[in-house]
Amino acid sequence: MIYLHVPFCKSFCTYCDFYSEIACKGREAGMMAAYADELCREIDARRPEIENTRSLNTLYAGGGTPSVLPLALLRRIVDRLGGAPFEEFTVEVNPEDIVAAGPGYVSGLKSIGVNRISMGVQSLDDGMLRWMNRRHTAERARRAFELLREGGIDNISVDIIFGISHLTDTSLEATIDGLLEMCPEHVSAYQLSIEEGSALAGMVADGSYAEAGEELCRRQYDHICRRLGDAGYHHYEISNWAKPGFEAKHNSAYWTRHPYVGLGPGAHSLRIDGDVQVRSWNSQELSGWTSESETLSEEEIREEELMLGLRTDKGAGGLVIPEPDWFIADSIIADIVSKA
Repeated sequence: MIYLHVPFCKSFCTYCDFYSEIACKGREAGMMAAYADELCREIDARRPEIENTRSLNTLYAGGGTPSVLPLALLRRIVDRLGGAPFEEFTVEVNPEDIVAAGPGYVSGLKSIGVNRISMGVQSLDDGMLRWMNRRHTAERARRAFELLREGGIDNISVDIIFGISHLTDTSLEATIDGLLEMCPEHVSAYQLSIEEGSALAGMVADGSYAEAGEELCRRQYDHICRRLGDAGYHHYEISNWAKPGFEAKHNSAYWTRHPYVGLGPGAHSLRIDGDVQVRSWNSQELSGWTSESETLSEEEIREEELMLGLRTDKGAGGLVIPEPDWFIADSIIADIVSKA
């Protein structure tokens, strides 16, 4: 189980605080080639650790925006990992990159073993997309989805965002309608959060954005739950729905605490050796990234098992949160942990 962090974007979204660098024209080829060189060195150095996680043979390329990375470099990295096939190989993409690169890019992804795409659509309202500083329009998102389907990608996940104070019921409904017309195999819906260091945090600080209230967020979340449930999607984790059989293998393994290796700047890993569990993370720098680690205590392990398990429909320790109350699961978990 391998996570690959691709730390490049062409622009920064309003809400994002994930580690990434702007791939500047004139420098992007050199930046990305140097990143691939260093990533391959990390793969070589951590090969025994990588092999020990292959009991779940998945690869997930996230970011950043992996679809800005040239296919040749992605192929080189995959080959260094031992090559395809992976049981599940997911790449996150921006719709604009798919449309701009065209069918050849989709074919290229398939040729290196990619069998699942996670596409950040976020909204099908052009005004909302501009506010988020997304590079694509609603129409380009629809066209990107068509290109993926025409290229033979039969496992597509689409992300949307809710919990925005100026997101109207009409806009949300139009986004859900458009999403259901696409008919992706998987949907992720995330509540907007104010992350330190993001442009949105600055907007909150200067008063140009007011965070949405809990009642609005709850109403929007409940509406998404109803619409996707009525359309036959399995709500298997707080923020994730899938057509039966298309639940994400890679992400589901995080919630059951399967060991994983995170490669690249800012990536996290979990190593389990008997009763000893070690969490490690790479520094957030484009070259020369280093790693730090901590050994988890028994209490920390129990808390993680509880917190992650209660995010899913399977629950933890015999306790399952009814779906209508998943919206407040975090507060329920915090209360349980404080009394443990």
